[in-house]
Amino acid sequence: MNSLPRVALGVLAAACCFASAAAVAQPYDPSQPLTRAQVRADLIEWRQAGYDPLDWIDYPENAQRAGAIVAQRRAARAGAGYGAPAGQMQQ
Repeated sequence: MNSLPRVALGVLAAACCFASAAAVAQPYDPSQPLTRAQVRADLIEWRQAGYDPLDWIDYPENAQRAGAIVAQRRAARAGAGYGAPAGQMQQ
C-alpha cells in the first residue's frame, strides 16, 4: 500500500516537469495568450516528435528528446522561410 502514494507523487512530479518544459520550449507572450487550437497543435507536434504523455516511466528522456526534435523542426521551418511575410523569404 505504500507504493500508491509514491506513484501519485511521481505522476504529479512528471506533470509539473512537463508544464515547465512546455513553458521553456516556447516563449510566452502575456499580451497574446495561446488559443486552445494553438495548444492542441503544439501537443500534436510534440506527439509526432515521439512524446507520449502517458509514458511516465521514461518521462524526462522522452520529453527532452521530443523537445529537441520539435525545436529542430521549428528552426528548420524558420530557416526555410515558412511563416515569413510575403516578399521576405530567407535565402
